[in-house]
Amino acid sequence: FIMMYSLSHHVTLSSERSISFCLPHQGQVCGLCGNYDGDSKNDFTTRSNEKVVDVLTFGNSWKVSASCPDAELTSDPCASNPYRASWSQKQCSIINSVTFQACHSKIDPGPFFDSCVRDSCACDSGGDCECFCTAVASYAKACNEAGACIKWRTPKICPIFCDYYNSPDECEWHYKPCGAPCMKTCRNPTGNCSSLITALEGTTAKHFDLLP
Repeated sequence: FIMMYSLSHHVTLSSERSISFCLPHQGQVCGLCGNYDGDSKNDFTTRSNEKVVDVLTFGNSWKVSASCPDAELTSDPCASNPYRASWSQKQCSIINSVTFQACHSKIDPGPFFDSCVRDSCACDSGGDCECFCTAVASYAKACNEAGACIKWRTPKICPIFCDYYNSPDECEWHYKPCGAPCMKTCRNPTGNCSSLITALEGTTAKHFDLLP
């Protein structure tokens, strides 16, 4: 979802549980998402404006209420759920496979693979595939932003059935892995889009392309 205030003001909420924003207040925000000053090395700044390296110290400093218990490090989910380890490694290997080959030189797949395995091991109950799909989608999104469009979803791997929403004998909704080029829409009749917004994965309506 994109909340558009102007061509230079927008907040993007993605299905991968991530938030990105582009505002003229760069370097003037703070909190768990960092300070948005372009320097990732100082993102771990506590509520008291102290720069730390420990993630728990940083995270716990931003508790809304002092009565909330401090967060603690969790054990290795693959060690806690060993029966999930082999499945997670096999599924997440798509990140290191030829499917994402065009992106490997642009974005290091290593950290994303490790996160995928860890997250997939942690999801040991309902929604286990969602954790895997979200992790892979995060890498695909990073690849897309780096200029490598990866078509990785299949009917068997994290499918998105956009066509399900089409009426009988119609073909209006379509899934696009890297979004669509800037299109004319009812709210954007000029087709003038901000270059600050990257193409987003999702479902688009065919009739948007047909606006004059």
